[in-house]
Amino acid sequence: MKKEESIKEEERIKEEKSFFQKLKEGLAKTRDNITSKIDNIIFKGRKIDEELLEELEEILILADVGFATTTKIIEGIKQKAKERKLIESDDIKELLAEEIYEIMEKDEAPLEITSPTIILVVGVNGVGKTTTIGKMAGRFKRQGMKVLLIAADTFRAAAIEQLEVWASRVGCDIIRHDEGSDPASVVFDGIQAAKTRKSDIIICDTAGRLHNKKNLMDELKKIYRVIQREYPSAKLETFLVLDATTGQNAVQQARVFKDATDVSGLVLTKLDGTAKGGIVISIKSELNIPVRFIGVGEGIDDLQVFKSEDYIKALFE
Repeated sequence: MKKEESIKEEERIKEEKSFFQKLKEGLAKTRDNITSKIDNIIFKGRKIDEELLEELEEILILADVGFATTTKIIEGIKQKAKERKLIESDDIKELLAEEIYEIMEKDEAPLEITSPTIILVVGVNGVGKTTTIGKMAGRFKRQGMKVLLIAADTFRAAAIEQLEVWASRVGCDIIRHDEGSDPASVVFDGIQAAKTRKSDIIICDTAGRLHNKKNLMDELKKIYRVIQREYPSAKLETFLVLDATTGQNAVQQARVFKDATDVSGLVLTKLDGTAKGGIVISIKSELNIPVRFIGVGEGIDDLQVFKSEDYIKALFE
């Protein structure tokens, strides 16, 4: 291996270690809420019995893993313990980690971003949608991609201004209209600009209020039609941004958006600020939508690519 390649590899390993450390720190509250409590119900001589499993069930539900998903996990643990003839309580953590891994890995394929890709970002107000877009833009820029932002949340003036601040901070182009403009027309102009400027990544902000109202969902469908008509050769991703601190409410939001739009991935924000990080497991189990990015801090570099293996490792280490 050449010296330059060796240095790059060392930097990559160092960056991965840094990301994992941030993830581990970000999941500290969830880890305390799950694994630390599990440690308290495991002791020498205790067997895997109904009482132990009921205590484990309560721990998982309180960590917002959700009732349906928790029931599935407990049944899986019972089955594995029976098949392997495991009777000691010490084996519970390993069995739990296996069950969670199977849920998180189901149908999971790595995110592949090719040029050109349009990322439509949806979600209710207050989840950190615009900030997430800014951080995504920064991440793609650091990877050497040409990024263009489209400010299609025209119902909220602050959203346009906030996105402009991020565009300036990251150093990428932005297409915007005045407050109250037709969102689909902003997307139309954004796509024309992206073609002319040969942008690799086009990230489109959308309105986030009244997520359960027909007019907003109709607006999103209109945007879809514009994208498919004007740039059919571009890969289209729809990322739903959810606030991890809202627990089961986030599952409901995901369900509503999945019914109305073609959600291809999730971004979970504020994972470092909650003890309810089990919501990641609940959403994947109930809706089978892959988690693509997670936010574990306030910094521009604190939006990480989600990897199931790292999540479980950080949760149980």
